[in-house]
Amino acid sequence: MSVTEPVILATSRWRGILQWAACGGKCARSLESLLIPLGALVVSLLLFAIFVAFSGHDPWAVFGSLYVGAFGSWFSWQNSLLRASPIMLTALCTALPARVGLVVIGGEGAVVLGGLTAALAGIALNGSAPPGVVLLLMLVTGAVGGGAWLSLVGVLKHYRGVNETISSLLMNYIAIAVLNFLVFGYLKDPATLNKPSTYSVGEANMIGNIGDSSVHWGVPLALCACVALWFLMRRTTFGFSADIVGGNVRAAQVCGLSVGRVMIIVCCLGGAAAGIAGAIEVAAVHGRANASLNAGYGYAGILVAFMARHNPLAIIPVAILLGGIRASSGLLQRVHDLPDATVLVLQGIIFVVILASETLYGRIKWFNAK
Repeated sequence: MSVTEPVILATSRWRGILQWAACGGKCARSLESLLIPLGALVVSLLLFAIFVAFSGHDPWAVFGSLYVGAFGSWFSWQNSLLRASPIMLTALCTALPARVGLVVIGGEGAVVLGGLTAALAGIALNGSAPPGVVLLLMLVTGAVGGGAWLSLVGVLKHYRGVNETISSLLMNYIAIAVLNFLVFGYLKDPATLNKPSTYSVGEANMIGNIGDSSVHWGVPLALCACVALWFLMRRTTFGFSADIVGGNVRAAQVCGLSVGRVMIIVCCLGGAAAGIAGAIEVAAVHGRANASLNAGYGYAGILVAFMARHNPLAIIPVAILLGGIRASSGLLQRVHDLPDATVLVLQGIIFVVILASETLYGRIKWFNAK
């Protein structure tokens, strides 16, 4: 045995020990990220059961109706997927900026502006271009509208030091006001008396359904967006740069990264995802822009993003769960005579408990020991 062989063997042994320890720590963190949200969900359901019991109803029967209305049949699954599609995209609007340390809650405004700009594109091109081209331009216009709107949050944060949570929240109200001003004014279709709306984008320019189902092609588009943005943020140099900016801005500056550029791009990507959600609502559901774009999908996306720990792949099952809860509201009203707002109560309870559970990360000794 040569002189260097013992050193090589010792180095290899220590490298293996360090790799094993790193893998154990990663597994413990993954387990922590899974169990804490699940525990928060269980606590939320217990609190909701108490609320239902005090309202004079059987909690077990209500939970049974929630399951049946959400996932009890193929018809229920279709409704859940339809409601989950925009929630997935709006959750990305919060999850992506969170990678750079920003708490952005402007998904609702991006949905509204994306749907409005997509409707304008569809109205302008209706009958003058092939339906496939019109639909593609509607989606692109919606993404550009939502992305440009949310990129202002990054600009205000980096160049003026404006708190991104407050600015994005206020921008929601501005976007909704712009929508109402145009829908009730210059863009109003005189034929829409009961529900003021813009002119139709044209039946030929609508997104079709998948086969014989009632699920439109916007659902797989939302799934693809989650997978693509997960790959971008977890498997590319840009995603690594965003993680560095989110971890330590000073270290990112020392490394030569353009912090402002990364922040603005990430906010733009999140806004573009929410803008596509608005465009899909116009092109697949309403056929025109109206007040129905302000349906609370942006606020639901905040809850989904926090439950998924800002992981674009984890957003998919969480959004389907929340979409199922929303889809069961009608059944609760018919069977138990509960108002539609009952599912919003459950959604609010989950949101509060999830936020409270954020304080548990890194404080549970069992995970630290692992």
